[in-house]
Amino acid sequence: MSKMRQVFLHAIIWLALLLFFVYIGSRSSSLHEAIVIFVYFGAFNIALFYINYLYVLPRFLNSRKYTACAVVIVALILLSGLLKFGLASSFKNVILVSGADQAMIGFWDYYLASIFTSAFFVFISTAYKFTTDWFVNEKVKKNLEKEKLEAELAFLKSQINPHFLFNSLNNIYSLAYQRSEKTPEAVLKLSEIMRYMLQESNGSRVDLSKELRYLNNYIELQKLRFKNKAFVDLTIFGEPKGHQIAPLILIAFVENAFKHGLASDPEHPIAISVLIESHRLKFKVFNKKSLMNKDEASGIGLNNVKRRLELLYSGKYNLEIFDNDSTYSSELSLDL
Repeated sequence: MSKMRQVFLHAIIWLALLLFFVYIGSRSSSLHEAIVIFVYFGAFNIALFYINYLYVLPRFLNSRKYTACAVVIVALILLSGLLKFGLASSFKNVILVSGADQAMIGFWDYYLASIFTSAFFVFISTAYKFTTDWFVNEKVKKNLEKEKLEAELAFLKSQINPHFLFNSLNNIYSLAYQRSEKTPEAVLKLSEIMRYMLQESNGSRVDLSKELRYLNNYIELQKLRFKNKAFVDLTIFGEPKGHQIAPLILIAFVENAFKHGLASDPEHPIAISVLIESHRLKFKVFNKKSLMNKDEASGIGLNNVKRRLELLYSGKYNLEIFDNDSTYSSELSLDL
């Protein structure tokens, strides 16, 4: 809330309260007496509220001078009682009389009652200060957490691009080294994939249909690497249109299957299953292990995606990994 809007709102609330009490007071006494009692002394108590809220508490509490703060507040309340008695003396025929016999109220009786009222307004302003500070601190805390989350996600996502590009360039290098006629097609596929990664996946969510098309392009690129001797079964059940997903969240599982699995065995193809039902996605990748591929850096992509899942889908996903001697499979289920 802006400062001007806050000041305006406070003014409206105080004015409404004063007018309400003047109206109530004028029904049992004269309008002049009601104005004196509620407007003059109401303005005094409002001033006391803001002196404590805007000056005393920020100056002493923010510097952790708690004892000094308590002393100043007590002194402020005691001094306000004297000032109120001085104001009441100017209207003693209205303020300092009591009962049908119009007996004068003594100093101590009035003074004790007035400091009780002052203490009430000081307490209210202190409570308001603590409440507003708590909300402000919570907002700042949430903003910092959001900025930290966005920074971490940006860092994790930035790691995906070079990780994927490194692997893809290795594949294309292998094709070029073999003087394969599929090299231009592989470069074209890679350009389409990079276009998606750089242009369409910048948001927090992308269309699920685009993410699945991206996976299909990746699989086709891998097939070119294997000279179309890579055996992959990709099945999609359900309608992806109308659903969104965090970009580049599925690729690590497929990439891991090609990198560490055996794709050239027609009896045990890499099996990728996508099931979309209601607002739930079930994604499974199964592959037979390749005994010849023991990359020491394996797991970097999966650790990355696990962290992104925890940040983006905390409490809304389930990931199971089945790592056996000869096979490896991952099953991801998440809310769309």
